[in-house]
Amino acid sequence: MAQDDSEIRPETYALDALIRETLARGRRGGGNAADALLFLGNRHHAFPVVVVHDPILEPVDKLVWMVICQAAQATGTKAVFPSYTDIARLANVSSTSTVSRAISILRATRWLSLCARNREANGRFGGNVYALHDEPLPLADALHLDPGYMAFLDEAAGHHHARVRRVVQAVSTSLDQDIRSGKDVLAPVNPMERRLEALHAIQRGGDRRYFSFNAEVIAGLANSGVRRDGSNQDQNSKAVKRDPRKSKSVLRSSSKYINTTTTTPTDSKDSAREAVSLESLIVPPRLKDNQRALAARYLETIPVEHRQPVLDELAGRFLAEQHGAKPVYDELRYLHHLCVQVNRGGFVPNLGLKVQAERDRRRHEAERMREEAAERERERKERAERPPGENPIAEIRKLLGMPASPERKSR
Repeated sequence: MAQDDSEIRPETYALDALIRETLARGRRGGGNAADALLFLGNRHHAFPVVVVHDPILEPVDKLVWMVICQAAQATGTKAVFPSYTDIARLANVSSTSTVSRAISILRATRWLSLCARNREANGRFGGNVYALHDEPLPLADALHLDPGYMAFLDEAAGHHHARVRRVVQAVSTSLDQDIRSGKDVLAPVNPMERRLEALHAIQRGGDRRYFSFNAEVIAGLANSGVRRDGSNQDQNSKAVKRDPRKSKSVLRSSSKYINTTTTTPTDSKDSAREAVSLESLIVPPRLKDNQRALAARYLETIPVEHRQPVLDELAGRFLAEQHGAKPVYDELRYLHHLCVQVNRGGFVPNLGLKVQAERDRRRHEAERMREEAAERERERKERAERPPGENPIAEIRKLLGMPASPERKSR
């Protein structure tokens, strides 16, 4: 017996003691019976709770995030982004198109940011620069780190995969609803409060939001085998079925993709594609592409006649900085403040009046120059149409407003 006991490894004794302690703890705890879990490996990698329990991401999306995270951890903070082929092999997914779909969803939900597109000295494309996050970024951070984020949302609304379209539609819908309700979507948020709110949404559901998603759009995206009322659902189902009377089909036509009709959690009027067009408005050139796209959503909440005056007031505030005024560090939050004032009936144009007057002056000056140019062009055509041999002196006298030929005095 002693010979046999000596062959048992110390790890086995430790495991046996751990099992006994687990059983004893279960007996002391009472309550409902539940299976216990013992982890016997080395805890080399840890993944955030929010990515494991994310109600929006599908399993393949989470797995792709984890593969990218491991690639970053293997080589430090500055890592080479793995190729789609490597990700597909490590995640054991069928194709690189699945990886591409997952990366699009991770970017839309702000788990991943495309920070820059690298160009070599000769102009050749040198790769992308990505940033992976341990929780979805706030919108303000995403606009700063991902210069093409808003344009990506607009393009991905016509993606060939229905799942990407649905997630992007949910992001845009939540953003539009927040803006229309008067919420400052770029306001700073306490990180702990934001994480606690997300964890409560994961654990309890109900009317809680999950990071950038409103609670009412989460139900249409969550892949759950159990309904919120507790009844079971087929686990092979892709999503919780919703009342067709509470949804509306949206069909987006595109020359690049052939799209099918998909069910969205809100009316099509909540879509980002319904935001006001900036083509007919004069936008301060200081606003970048991401900011312009979000500014269109802000302007959609105010009457048409106030949109240009609000933009002029913003431009006037920028000009005031050149005369010693306090700098505007967050242009869109200032624009949001102006829109709120309009909706409350307290907007009074001030700095924008000078901008409008200067624009009118330049317009009148441009019209005068166009009229003068048209007059010169008309005179040039008249001179070209005169028959050859006409007296040049008479032409000069005509241009000077003098008689064609002086009267000769009789002797």
